[in-house]
Amino acid sequence: MTEFYFVRHGQTAANAAGLKQGTINTEITYLSETGKQQAESLRKGFDISFADQIIASPLQRTIDTANVLNQSANLPITYDKRLLEISYGKWDGEKNADLMAKYPELFDHTLNDVFPSYASVADGETFEHVIDRVDAFMQDVAHKYPDQKIILVTHGFTIKAAVLASVGRPKNMMVVEEPDNTSVTRITRDVSSKTYYLRYYNRVVNSHF
Repeated sequence: MTEFYFVRHGQTAANAAGLKQGTINTEITYLSETGKQQAESLRKGFDISFADQIIASPLQRTIDTANVLNQSANLPITYDKRLLEISYGKWDGEKNADLMAKYPELFDHTLNDVFPSYASVADGETFEHVIDRVDAFMQDVAHKYPDQKIILVTHGFTIKAAVLASVGRPKNMMVVEEPDNTSVTRITRDVSSKTYYLRYYNRVVNSHF
């Protein structure tokens, strides 16, 4: 059984401003002071020394979160592009509120987030493509490391996509909300039966996150 512990990166200035970060990798998407504190709180509350390795998305906000978490555990770290955040295309860097006002029909107004239909308007990555790449990543890693416990430091939509893959790709992809910053989600995969199990979702160390 391969155990995946998905960790969302700490808060960034772009998060706080309500921007679509996507795959932007500039200073506004680096960890803010709040994000650094969140990562440190998670390190203190979630000892990752039980794990075998860390695999992270190669963006600065995930690299820095992984490095904070790994200060004491000193696990080997590698990076995989399949853990990148969804690319919102032309909408990367835009304010969520402005997009909702301009394209209300493309948003779920309960979650304040885009429907899958956004992609054709924004020239963005489709929900299905993110689910496919994260699913392929989990299958490959589980095949290579069938008995390991692995920390994955990644992004909100990427974790949502992993959950959707693990629960059988429901037709309504809005049934799962993106997790909180520095939350932990645990998914396991049984290599012999090729079965996923969603063990828990969006756990945080402190409720005020």
